[in-house]
Amino acid sequence: MTNAYRRGSTGAEVKAIQVRLAELGLYIGDVDGVFGGGTESAVKNFQQKNGLDVDGIVGEDTWKKLFAGEDLQEPEICKQTLAYRCLALTGTIETGKPIPDCFASASGDFDGQGLSFGALQWNLGQGSLQPLFQEMAEKYPNELQGICHDYFSELKAIFTSDKDDQLVWVRSVQDNKRFSLFEPWKGLLATLGRTDEFQEIQVNAAGKLFDDAKDLCAEYGLWSERGVALMFDIKTQNGSISPLVKSQIMADFARLGKDLSTDEAEEARLVIVANRRAEACNPRWIEDVRKRKVAIAHGEGMVHGNYLHLEDQFGIRLKPF
Repeated sequence: MTNAYRRGSTGAEVKAIQVRLAELGLYIGDVDGVFGGGTESAVKNFQQKNGLDVDGIVGEDTWKKLFAGEDLQEPEICKQTLAYRCLALTGTIETGKPIPDCFASASGDFDGQGLSFGALQWNLGQGSLQPLFQEMAEKYPNELQGICHDYFSELKAIFTSDKDDQLVWVRSVQDNKRFSLFEPWKGLLATLGRTDEFQEIQVNAAGKLFDDAKDLCAEYGLWSERGVALMFDIKTQNGSISPLVKSQIMADFARLGKDLSTDEAEEARLVIVANRRAEACNPRWIEDVRKRKVAIAHGEGMVHGNYLHLEDQFGIRLKPF
């Protein structure tokens, strides 16, 4: 299947689409590289004016018409590792923010953890965030200093202090009713999270989860990138699959028809895993977890009000990982 750009897509290619539509007088929104409703509306107007299928999706035909016959560009995210793409998917779901802002999402002390930050919301209270900042300071001091300037020494001192001092400090730089950071820290952390260097650190920090996800795929006979993405999301959100749930999954696998194609069989297995893991959750959360997991299993769907398309937005395909 050829990649396309649609609502939910992000990146330099989306920004190029917005710039071109703005030049044509069809788009008046922010040129931010985020394919939202305004961009979709402008694309539909362009398609209508040019005799194209009006679906709001920039596929091969629409791209060629927009860019004077140029071939459709592959999204930059397809050049990233699968570990990065899986983290970006789960991070987008967890934070409700697209790439790169899913890597830069910060939450204050709403849960008593002081500060949660990044794609998987590593936090101060549990001590999971401090190693990421320390690694950034050790491996990329010039880049960190280039972001923080006058606040560099303060940041380094904070993340090498004891936890009680860290929590007192971070609670002093946020609105303790709305749990949002004050400036300049809000902007500094957002800038940090968008850097390639800190995203690399986050991918490494999630490496054990990614390795476990691949091991689970081997255990359940799954072979696709989408399978790894599903198992990574399970490891992140749910922790594991119990022996009882595994026995149910394997029994469901055995009942699948023998006439399915390789791809059809893989997707059917993913849907089984998604449903069985969701049904093992607290009853209060079953349907929320089911929607999230089934969307990954099918490769697309609505999750928390956002439309996800794994191939177009994250480069995660139904192909061997």
